[in-house]
Amino acid sequence: MKTPKKILNDPRRATEEMMEGLVLGYDGRVGKIEGHGAFFLKDIPDGKVALLVGGGSGHEPIFGGFLGLNLADGAAAGEVFTSPSPQTICEAVRAIHRGKGVVFVYGNYSGDNMNFDMAAEFLTAEGIDTRTIRVRDDVAVGAPDRRDERRGIAGDVFVIKIAGGAAAELDSLDEVARVAAKAEANTRSMGVAVSPGSLPESGKPTFELGDDEIEIGMGAHGEKGVKRQKMTTADDIVDQMMAPILRDLPYRPGDDVALLINNLGATTMFELLIANRRVRQILAREAITVHRSFVGSWLTSQEMAGFSISLMKLDAELKHYLDLPSASFGFSSQ
Repeated sequence: MKTPKKILNDPRRATEEMMEGLVLGYDGRVGKIEGHGAFFLKDIPDGKVALLVGGGSGHEPIFGGFLGLNLADGAAAGEVFTSPSPQTICEAVRAIHRGKGVVFVYGNYSGDNMNFDMAAEFLTAEGIDTRTIRVRDDVAVGAPDRRDERRGIAGDVFVIKIAGGAAAELDSLDEVARVAAKAEANTRSMGVAVSPGSLPESGKPTFELGDDEIEIGMGAHGEKGVKRQKMTTADDIVDQMMAPILRDLPYRPGDDVALLINNLGATTMFELLIANRRVRQILAREAITVHRSFVGSWLTSQEMAGFSISLMKLDAELKHYLDLPSASFGFSSQ
């Protein structure tokens, strides 16, 4: 397998330089704590419930790209595919806390779970209250009654969007956490990989896949999926992904949903729109209404080729927060 060409300077400083470029991309609206991957909005109202998102770098624009209007107030980022340290998480929280506590939203991975939990303990000792929402949307892993075993993938986007809106409008930490937890509980996703990404420092691929192979259900870091098979048509790939998503919640005729088609890094918009066409055909056949749809790149994995599909079942409350306008470096909606 060929080593991918990447536009870097010193690979050992790639994450640091990426973070510097991200802050500059916000044109002065976001700051960073020196020595840490801790980002914060500079203009956070006093008395606001704060939202912190986080995880490993290498998935840009998430998580650092989601700071802004009706989105997150801060982000904690580690090295590529590595959890931020408890110290980095604490630094980010101290920068965004405005007296009402902080809600954490992050994907369900062992390193993130451990480090965010440790940070929460340190912050409690300082008198800062926190609540945790772990996104567990990947239906390729774990049975429906064992969702704690599931990974967080692009469903993070919906949970951040809902939590950000709730944190902007509600003044209770517990109420913001309740709304975010509802969004997480109603979100399901699955991905497919067509070719691997790579680690910037080493250039090594994150997994190996034959030229004529795909893997259904592969995780955002190259974790094992449901099955590996020969390349097939776009419609067949979408059919294989949608069936387990729909039956997992389950989604039923008459449901209203939000739909997200997420590029894992190297798939073209041309291909994503062909996938979107098939997803919409399936949802129409099942009498499921799409309230809002999003097609683009939000949770990537370097130059991994492939995409994921996410659905969030909506009620009136979730629709309200989903429909609030949002603006950030990596995600904006009207």
